[in-house]
Amino acid sequence: MPEASPEQPSGHAVAVDVVIVGAGFAGMYALHRMRQAGLSSLVFEAGTGVGGVWYWNRYPGARCDVESMQYSYSFSEELQQDWDWSERFAPQPEILDYANHVADRFDLRRDIRFETRVTAATFDEAAGQWVVETDRGDRVRARFCIMATGCLSAARVPDLPGLRDFAGDCFHTGAWPQQPVDFTGRRVALIGTGSSGIQATPVIASDAAQLYVFQRTPNFVVPARNGKLDADTIRYWKDDYPAHRARAREIGTFYEFATSGALDVPDEEREREYERRWQEGGVNFVHAFKDIYLDQAANDTAAEFVRARIRELVHDPDTAAALSPTDHPLGSKRICVASDYYEAFNRPNVTLVNLRREPIDAIVSGGIRTSEREYAVDTLVLATGYDAMTGALLAMDIRGRAGLSLRDKWAGGPRNYLGLMVAGFPNLFTVTGPGSPSVLVNMVIGIEQHVDWITDCIRHLDQSGAATIEADEAAEDRWVDHVNAEADLTLFPRAASWYVGANIPGKARVFMPYVGGIGRYRKKCDEVAANGYEGFRIAAA
Repeated sequence: MPEASPEQPSGHAVAVDVVIVGAGFAGMYALHRMRQAGLSSLVFEAGTGVGGVWYWNRYPGARCDVESMQYSYSFSEELQQDWDWSERFAPQPEILDYANHVADRFDLRRDIRFETRVTAATFDEAAGQWVVETDRGDRVRARFCIMATGCLSAARVPDLPGLRDFAGDCFHTGAWPQQPVDFTGRRVALIGTGSSGIQATPVIASDAAQLYVFQRTPNFVVPARNGKLDADTIRYWKDDYPAHRARAREIGTFYEFATSGALDVPDEEREREYERRWQEGGVNFVHAFKDIYLDQAANDTAAEFVRARIRELVHDPDTAAALSPTDHPLGSKRICVASDYYEAFNRPNVTLVNLRREPIDAIVSGGIRTSEREYAVDTLVLATGYDAMTGALLAMDIRGRAGLSLRDKWAGGPRNYLGLMVAGFPNLFTVTGPGSPSVLVNMVIGIEQHVDWITDCIRHLDQSGAATIEADEAAEDRWVDHVNAEADLTLFPRAASWYVGANIPGKARVFMPYVGGIGRYRKKCDEVAANGYEGFRIAAA
């Protein structure tokens, strides 16, 4: 089929082998692999550039919580050797630079149509093709559709009364302006204390005249202990990247995984281990003992250690108590990694507003009115998160066989097989969505595994003369049951987190990621393919 160019005018009818939605890390790698497979491809991207979450999340303090030497593609040894990271945890601008470097190095932009949002995708059963429509009037036919829409890409703007009446500047951390925002001298209200709000707080506080942090639910935050990468660390990785990557494909992210339980050691030894990991920084803290995610009593020891650190770091006892989580196990909501978050509340220009004591009544022209008082501000920062994992998919009108709507099929929660395909939606693939390890592992490792599997699947179809592949409903049901059963073995479901969609009013409460580990997941996917794509329905041309 003819290769499509992103330079073609809007509304031009195009036919390609593959349409890819999204030009983040998943979409870029999918385009690269489709080209290697000899398939004509076209990528649609709503932004003006590549990078996905790292394109949109430009808020102050934005930074990856996976160490930078791990958070990169593994498909090119030359790329691994040539690119140099500057810090242990890379900041957003550097990750975006990396994404742009990859796009340039592999000449990806010529097949990406920027500033174009997909609005609908409909399966034409008679033709065996997907018809993809955009907000620019494009109507593209493709044999395959790959949804590389990202897990954290549908920014959630809360339904706050009066929000449109606010007279000042309003920003969402997930859709930040491309130009930096100067907070010098401003009175700022930051709503939300998930990862983005926690990262932004100390940075905004250093410039703002006054910062009010509106918190509904406190989060557990571990220190990053970020710093410049030294030559020995860089050389350790680059000297043996293939071996490191092979291990990462089995475990997802390199952490120091413990072999003993939290209650299997004396109290003093347990405290020393928590302290050692706290001082080292990063998510490695939650792996201090093997049962922190599995046993409530074990988890309580880690949670109380963090609460004790909060009491040490935050001078005001009432503020420290309000910042200390007590309603969910440590790690059952995304563990947050930041620098100087708790210390920021010791600044005279920072005030914590506990929304459990004084909920927001309304946004007014000059600030925020709670049940107790009115806070005068000239700038709003909405750190209110995302409709995670399913939001970007369901924002499009996706229809499979007989006009079946994905929105209707997923009304009770996402259902798919292996997190890769949905029964009734032939030749439609999802990358690192619900039902896969996705957000619980190094995302780049998960992306590469998914895209490689999809590429091999399409090659198999072409070599065997098949036209379509889709999940079998029985296999889909078994996989959904398995994902739920694995989650129920852990403490994850005990939190009202975005992992279960609890942050979106009306969204079905279903634990979405697969907690069984990327090694087990990869083995299952490989076995399915080796057994002739067991659990999928393949139809001849």
